[in-house]
Amino acid sequence: MNFSRFIVGLTGGIASGKTTVARILAEQGVPIIDADEVARDLVEPGQSALEEIVSAFGADILDTTGRLDRAALRAQVFSVPADRERIEGILHPRIRQEMRRRSDIAVGPYCVLAIPLLLETSQKMLAGAIPDGSGNSQQEELHRVWRRGWGISRVLVIDTPVEQQIERACERDGTSVDAVKAIILAQASREERLAVAHDVIVNDGNLEHLRRQTMVLHHRYLHS
Repeated sequence: MNFSRFIVGLTGGIASGKTTVARILAEQGVPIIDADEVARDLVEPGQSALEEIVSAFGADILDTTGRLDRAALRAQVFSVPADRERIEGILHPRIRQEMRRRSDIAVGPYCVLAIPLLLETSQKMLAGAIPDGSGNSQQEELHRVWRRGWGISRVLVIDTPVEQQIERACERDGTSVDAVKAIILAQASREERLAVAHDVIVNDGNLEHLRRQTMVLHHRYLHS
């Protein structure tokens, strides 16, 4: 990876406004590499990741066309930590590698990696690492992991009050309040994300409020 390139890691909880911020930046000519999109590409028929998932969880997680049935897989692994870790072990290294590859060839003033679970996956990487004896704080260690593993220069967190997350997710996805609350509890907390953020956009107002904050950071990133 070209570590001299300025790369922003965009993250936040469910229904926080990450996609909207990414769209605003894309309108300014900033290349957006989305982890969810990469993950979908990696489980297309014929991909090694899909073959490994089927081997681990059985053919019942495929639909009638041979494609991954995401709802079936989610229902199977979400409530079983060991299964969730297994699927993450299959997908996350591949996602990281493919995002690095795409960021190397992206054309634009800087690059954004949209990674909803950036903090969660990085915490697991740290938990499995051997301490280097440097005495660095977890925040410093996470920044080091993001720099070395993803090439990320700054982490941008989209922060939204939990009540608004629940309301937006229910309206957007048609899911129940309890289902959204379960997802929020499974993710890093607002406090954990804010503690490691370089930059924060507070999405608690209307679209214009969100756009103004995004453009302020965009102009700052252009001069980084």
